Amino acid sequence: MDNTGTLLDMKEYPDTDVQKNQVLTLEEWQEKWVDHQIGFHKEQGHELLKKHLDTFLKGKNGLRVFFPLCGKAVEMKWFADRGHNVVGVEISELGIREFFTEQNLSYSEEPIMEIPGAKVFKSSSGNIALYCCDLFDLPRANIGKFDRIWDRGALVAINPCDRQRYADIMLSLMRKGFQYLLCVLCYDPTKHSGPPFYVPDAEIKRLFGSVCNSQCLENVDIFEERYKHWGIDCLVEKLYLLTEK
Repeated sequence: MDNTGTLLDMKEYPDTDVQKNQVLTLEEWQEKWVDHQIGFHKEQGHELLKKHLDTFLKGKNGLRVFFPLCGKAVEMKWFADRGHNVVGVEISELGIREFFTEQNLSYSEEPIMEIPGAKVFKSSSGNIALYCCDLFDLPRANIGKFDRIWDRGALVAINPCDRQRYADIMLSLMRKGFQYLLCVLCYDPTKHSGPPFYVPDAEIKRLFGSVCNSQCLENVDIFEERYKHWGIDCLVEKLYLLTEK
């Protein structure tokens, strides 16, 4: 189902503060990888990204593309194979190693001097660098600016109390003329505590509206039987394109 009026009307929920105190620790996220509780990972990549790839890339070559909370997203290799430079950040070293192994890529690792205990994993080809650290520590590593950000599963995973800090980092990483593709999920937040957390349109405008224009490219009904255990009966994914004002 795409962006029909009915779908749009159904999917904004008034009680957006109900999840505001929900917190997952970095250790809990790491445990999800160890226990293989990674239902958020898409082995075939994201269909909405495939569909809107031309809109996102605009025919440009050699772009720097940032993947916040990258996990082992297969799209990182898509972009690298197209000649772009990919940088990701992920707290789970296991997730990063699985990415390189599953994509059949050789890599090296080295400590990040600015962040004690953190590492960066680099593909031998030189166009993929994945930082294993807390995203909020990343600015200290001075990773430069980006032409594109692909945010699928990041904003919806960030603890609601940390969203402003997260948005400030994303905005600080953008080059002039950036394109930021953002996926969020809409469901009744009174029925599921998250993560993934519910992010309404008003929250996107609050976080990014001072710097970005936002356009909703598509709404897709992604509800499946497996989501019933969340206590919900409706789940919509929204794809936004954020561009410079």
